[in-house]
Amino acid sequence: MNWNQVEGNWKQVKGKLRGKWGKLTNDDLEQARGRRDRLVGIIEERYGEAREAIERELDSLIDRLAA
Repeated sequence: MNWNQVEGNWKQVKGKLRGKWGKLTNDDLEQARGRRDRLVGIIEERYGEAREAIERELDSLIDRLAA
């Protein structure tokens, strides 16, 4: 699944993201609306993890959703 598809399937993807990153609020997810850079920034703020690690985990999660 690419990020254009993520935006189109955002309602379905949100649940998976909350399962992985439970500190994300509905407001956080609505702000991101499937935009990768914004989502990574929000996760980075909430969890204090390195951006590169978040990007890898996020891309891996999205790839698993496509399978």
